[in-house]
Amino acid sequence: MVPSRDEAMRIYLEYNSNEALLRHAENVEGVMRHFAAKYGEDVEYWGVVGLLHDIDYEQYPDEHCKKAPELLAAHGVDEGIIRSVVSHGWGICADIEPVHFMEKVLYAIDELTGLINAAVLMRPSKSAMDLEYKSLWKKYKTASFAAGVDRGVIERGCEMLGMDLKDVIEECIIAMRAVEKP
Repeated sequence: MVPSRDEAMRIYLEYNSNEALLRHAENVEGVMRHFAAKYGEDVEYWGVVGLLHDIDYEQYPDEHCKKAPELLAAHGVDEGIIRSVVSHGWGICADIEPVHFMEKVLYAIDELTGLINAAVLMRPSKSAMDLEYKSLWKKYKTASFAAGVDRGVIERGCEMLGMDLKDVIEECIIAMRAVEKP
């Protein structure tokens, strides 16, 4: 079953209550929808994958991407979605390599959305609306800023996609502006 966005949110909220994690899931969902629309892909499907990508993270952080298949299968979620969700942890906490375009996008942008969110929280406006690439790039190059964000994953994801890091960053900023809540 490919859940609707509302069904995916119900599933997500069954296992997650942390507001910051929900905001991250919604940011990733928004960026996935943006890339799907940009490349003529299924916006709803990509959005559901983005929303559910960290389904197991809050309750099972030590089993991240390992518990997700069980949780999603219990709700009858499509195997393709499950595979895509798990693939975002490739080389970190999962063995499933991103092979489909959508999986590569998810792999590249998951950590990047976290970095952008951290930069947004540091801004006086607390908004992505006035965040520009140049400002984010300075923070990206500063290893101590958002030190938990694995820039190597972002860069490997861009390489897998055959896309320039700058372009991916700019697209992510645009996408996160579109889903920002007032």
